[in-house]
Amino acid sequence: MTESPASTDTESLDDGSVDAAKAGSADPAGSGAETTDSAEAAGVQPVEPALPEAAVPVARRRAARKPSKPDAVLAAAVDTARNGVLEVAGDTEVGEHLGAFPEAERLVTHRFAANVPGYGGWHWFATLARIPRGKDATVSEVGLLPSEDALLAPDWVPWSERVRPEDTAEEESAAGVTPGDAPQAEADAADADGADSTEADAADSTEADAGTTPGDESPVD
Repeated sequence: MTESPASTDTESLDDGSVDAAKAGSADPAGSGAETTDSAEAAGVQPVEPALPEAAVPVARRRAARKPSKPDAVLAAAVDTARNGVLEVAGDTEVGEHLGAFPEAERLVTHRFAANVPGYGGWHWFATLARIPRGKDATVSEVGLLPSEDALLAPDWVPWSERVRPEDTAEEESAAGVTPGDAPQAEADAADADGADSTEADAADSTEADAGTTPGDESPVD
């Protein structure tokens, strides 16, 4: 059977396409270069890959320094501080103004004497603050604070450490036992109990040898 010219040409084209595909897959760099050349010829600039940015060092914040002098606006607001304290204390419990003390920038604490029974040496306080370039003082906190001469409760002591030798010395002296003789007195008491039990055991054994038991003795006329 004779093949037609059309079928022969089609097979030749198919073989040529397969060869071109093989050539393209074997040279991917070349195809990429051709693509770049064609993009430049069309007036399109190729996009460069983004490079990682270098780490930017973070500046450390300096610790805020406590000012040596109180804010002038807040230090002058004594009446505002007193009125803040009077919201939680009676009129007679707030004494004289003791001073204004800086806490931070635009933050001042006023102290007043505390005339409260049982709180000797304590001070009422009112902390005032204001916004930057502001002229109005705001009461942030009020309460009681101890001074250096304040009456404070003693430190808490665990129960296991509360009883000390000197706490029981008075009871031992009343009983006629000195703290140094207490261990010896306990030892003597233990020996006495042991001697009593030994004598009782000996009496029981004697009665058993005589053939009598306690309560079986004949009554005496």
